[in-house]
Amino acid sequence: MKSFYQFLMTMRHPKPHDELSQFANNAYDDHSFPKHSMDYDELSNYLEMNGHYLPSMKVFDEAWELYRQSYQKV
Repeated sequence: MKSFYQFLMTMRHPKPHDELSQFANNAYDDHSFPKHSMDYDELSNYLEMNGHYLPSMKVFDEAWELYRQSYQKV
């Protein structure tokens, strides 16, 4: 199973067209992002304290739901 960060990197785009691709680009530039985590609470806590680039935690929750759904199919 991929980490959340690995999943999020699939949403990167050179010209972000939505909040999720912008989140992915910003997480890529965040060198302290917990890249190996698959834990919602750890990621949520990190972003609440350090995710100044997120317009809202709703963006993370949407990305997390996509991540969760993508691995339920596996």
